Amino acid sequence: MVEPDDRAGRPGGRAAAVGKGLAAGLAGTAAMTVSSTLEAKLRGREASIAPARAASKVLGVAPVDEQGERRFNTLVHWGYGTGWGAARGIFAAAGLGGVGATLAHLGAVWGSEQVALPATGAAPPATQWGAAEVAVDVWHHVVYAAATGVAYRWLDRR
Repeated sequence: MVEPDDRAGRPGGRAAAVGKGLAAGLAGTAAMTVSSTLEAKLRGREASIAPARAASKVLGVAPVDEQGERRFNTLVHWGYGTGWGAARGIFAAAGLGGVGATLAHLGAVWGSEQVALPATGAAPPATQWGAAEVAVDVWHHVVYAAATGVAYRWLDRR
């Protein structure tokens, strides 16, 4: 367990924890990208564009063509994953560490996806996906959360 530290801006403080979380989220996003790219190739499926669809609705922007949608999707994917790393840092700053922080992070990230994608019309609810698709989606998020957790612990070593 990590001790809570409210000395924002100092080593071990909240600002440092959020910064480490952002860097760890970038590493987690890279791991998830590798995982989902390999899975898509093995299963012969196209990459999901649900992130671009959700962000388009929320931000009120629309790519003009398929290539623009793919680029926007990539930006959203990397921004979303990196940004969610901040939550991992906040969990650590609050005193939650190790596996507990990784599980909380996984729940927060996957749970938010399960609310946001159907709410924006970007994807149907997971209850309509089928067991295999839910398992694949959970797996990619486990890869993300685990890699983010490992990266965070490495960045936070003392």
